[in-house]
Amino acid sequence: MSNAHVKAPPFKLSFFLPKYWLVWLSILILYVISWLPYFVQKWIGKGLGKLLSTFAKKRVRVAKRNLELCFPQKNAEQIQTLVNANVEHAGMAILEASMGWWWPDWRVRMISEVEGYEHVEAILRKGKGVLGLAIHNMNLELGCRIAGLGHPSVAFYRKHNNPLMEYVQYRGRARSNKYMIHKRNVKGLIHALDDKEVCFYLPDQDYGRNRSEFVPFFAVEDVATTKGTLLFAKQANCETVFIVSLRTDKGYKVKFVPGLNHFPSGDDKNDIARVNKMVEQLVEIAPEQYLWMHKRFKTRPFEEDPSLYD
Repeated sequence: MSNAHVKAPPFKLSFFLPKYWLVWLSILILYVISWLPYFVQKWIGKGLGKLLSTFAKKRVRVAKRNLELCFPQKNAEQIQTLVNANVEHAGMAILEASMGWWWPDWRVRMISEVEGYEHVEAILRKGKGVLGLAIHNMNLELGCRIAGLGHPSVAFYRKHNNPLMEYVQYRGRARSNKYMIHKRNVKGLIHALDDKEVCFYLPDQDYGRNRSEFVPFFAVEDVATTKGTLLFAKQANCETVFIVSLRTDKGYKVKFVPGLNHFPSGDDKNDIARVNKMVEQLVEIAPEQYLWMHKRFKTRPFEEDPSLYD
């Protein structure tokens, strides 16, 4: 196995120390809930959303502010309706992670479908890797599990700060992934693409002023957007597709959408703006499911620019 791969963390006897007991309790509760009927879990997820409204008020305010910035055409009532639905999906996302980590394959298949996978297959037939640009919908943890059932993928990986949760998280995410690469290992992902792997990357991220282009995102004119998408598309033997994971009335759908034509085009700023436009289209399929609770617009073009969250 290449050194680029993130190695599975070992089980440690120290996990039995008292400082991990609450973590064990949380894991046990989530594991037990994961085996309940899906309709019961949806009811519990709605309840968790209500708890978030009470105990995560800062995050809820961030979601509201993001929606106000992105959709100035919507009135206060419409924005609040979106916020309420977004919080409910955030509560369900906690359970969707446990479903992705612990459900057996047959159970995942019962409530999931994949649309547009022929776009991935067409790229693979050309002898190229697939750079899957996945948007930040809150059910993405389960979405990656669903997509991996058809074709195990390679993904960037961010380790959990808690060693016990890292032990659990790694094994959960490894259920459908072929292998994982540390989030800073750019060369590792380029090599995976050159090896004709299907790789997941999140293009709608803010990595700071020096690693971003400032391009529009919805109604916000200058949004720090990662240059990583172009870096991989330029340096690796690959083509792109877009991916959106959706919660539906029947369960979940992972939708693959063709990538942009003539990408990269040579105009970096315009190319990244085109990526954001495509992300916008996918967000608008189900805006209530997008991760609005993080400060997407935290980095401004200049240090002296006022924060959009004050």
